[in-house]
Amino acid sequence: MIDKFRGFSFTKHFKRFGVISILFISVGLVSLILTLCGVQGLFNFDIDFVGGTTFEFRLPVTVDKAVTDEAASLYTEAIGKAPSSVTSSGENGLRIKALELSDDEVEAVRDAIASKYGLNVENDYQVERVSASVGRDLTKAAFTASLVAVALILVYIGFRFEFKSGIAAVCALVHDLLVMLSFYVIFRIPFNINFIAAALTILGYSINATIVVFDRVRENRKNMNTGNFAEIVDTSIWDTMTRSINTTITTLIVMLMLLILGVSSIRNFALPICIGIICGCYSSVCISGPLWNKMNHGRVHKA
Repeated sequence: MIDKFRGFSFTKHFKRFGVISILFISVGLVSLILTLCGVQGLFNFDIDFVGGTTFEFRLPVTVDKAVTDEAASLYTEAIGKAPSSVTSSGENGLRIKALELSDDEVEAVRDAIASKYGLNVENDYQVERVSASVGRDLTKAAFTASLVAVALILVYIGFRFEFKSGIAAVCALVHDLLVMLSFYVIFRIPFNINFIAAALTILGYSINATIVVFDRVRENRKNMNTGNFAEIVDTSIWDTMTRSINTTITTLIVMLMLLILGVSSIRNFALPICIGIICGCYSSVCISGPLWNKMNHGRVHKA
């Protein structure tokens, strides 16, 4: 079936793919720039980044989805606003995260949960306040980890193939991260420690798909009797298309099951991963190879 579409040239339609990418990354890029300039409220920052309050309860029942939903309702009724997240921590543990609360609000939440489940607040309850300085340290660590990962990827791709291909691969990775940021802004996904895990996961997934394409480009560069680099790139993309589609679908099925069946904390992790998987496949097929060709002006000199 793939052979029916082999006449389609990804390199010739690179400008169209570029326009599509710009539309998807614009929200994330603008929001990131504005946030760095001090504008608040664009991202739904969780307490991991901006500080807040964490409640830990030990309940006499198994903490499942029904219990976490009920606890979220009790929290909202107690202080008139919703928590950032309500999750289980072990079989009987209940964890509630919220932005900074006053002492009266903390007591109201504690009393509402304790009254509902008959808790002894001295033994079955803990509260911890996370300062904004901890959030700043976490933000700095996340930013540093991403920069180091991207820099090492650039070095590896540049060494294994050529420097221009490394630039193309890094541009594809930045594209994927900005698309993820756009969806975080649009769908108001809580921006917490899960983002770091999701971002690094997608970086690894996307660069692996890109390397597969680039490796085939290197082989075809030696074997194909042509000096047209665009033709080599298109052939290489189609040679690896079946692998790209199969890998994307099988990985996406697993993440969709987590998205559908998982609790809220798992869904907040699975949704960005699903977006990143689709975006990673798109960038490795439609962006990285054609961009490498653009840098080479469509020509290659064979030894």
